[in-house]
Amino acid sequence: MPEFIDAHGVAIVYDVHTAQTTPRAVVQLLHGVGEHAGRYAATAEALTAAGFTVYADDHRGHGRTGMTQHGDAAKLGRLGPGGHRAAVAALWQFTQLIRAENPGLPLVLLGHSWGSFLAQILLNDHPEAYDAVVLSGSALRTPGSLNAGDLNAPWKAPDAMGTEWLSSDLSVGRAFLEDPLTTSTPLMKLFGPLDAARLFGRPRKHLGRDIPVLLMVGREDTVGGPRSVHKLAEAYRARSGLTDVTTLVYPGARHEILNEVMQDDVRADMLAWLDARFPARD
Repeated sequence: MPEFIDAHGVAIVYDVHTAQTTPRAVVQLLHGVGEHAGRYAATAEALTAAGFTVYADDHRGHGRTGMTQHGDAAKLGRLGPGGHRAAVAALWQFTQLIRAENPGLPLVLLGHSWGSFLAQILLNDHPEAYDAVVLSGSALRTPGSLNAGDLNAPWKAPDAMGTEWLSSDLSVGRAFLEDPLTTSTPLMKLFGPLDAARLFGRPRKHLGRDIPVLLMVGREDTVGGPRSVHKLAEAYRARSGLTDVTTLVYPGARHEILNEVMQDDVRADMLAWLDARFPARD
């Protein structure tokens, strides 16, 4: 497993999935809180089959990085020294590594949930580095538009697993609970109030580049949902000056649209959107 060392000495583990045809672009995949890159194997496979090389790390405190960092599965999800700012800095370091290894190829940010918030932050800070952004299960990062409460509230029941909010395919929630590299500890407890507050922010004013953005969300997503994502789309248009902003809403889908019953359709929509902006190379 390749890895790089961040500014605090933490070894960040990552995977490279090489395009199965002449690469047309590179995708930097950012996972969510409490999980890891391994949960995106089917998405990586679909992207590589379509000519995209995928780089996916296990973020600070998460997955294989977290196990190496903490040596204790009970501490998974805790970011460690430098906190959230260090987690963002490590991802920017990863971007630079990807750019250096793939000169001349466009770079797409693909972020889910917390990964989508990290992608929003990276885009604000370094708009020159990215050529497109795809956000899954995202939200406008403001109080009232980002749910800080119980994400499983609509599915409360005596026999609830607590992971029903992830997908209407309940086997996804069961697999999450059984995965030795995940944690269901809430974000606020993992990050603490100060780092949790660092998630808040808005798309940058006058971004300076007209970058295409695709926002994909389940209609029953309790993290932000369609209302919040439509607000995010409008902020990218009005504040950042972007003209190519697409929002796709999936009826019946919950938070993890890439692990939903219609996941093949979700991936096909994403690939069609990417294909229109990054044509295949001979």
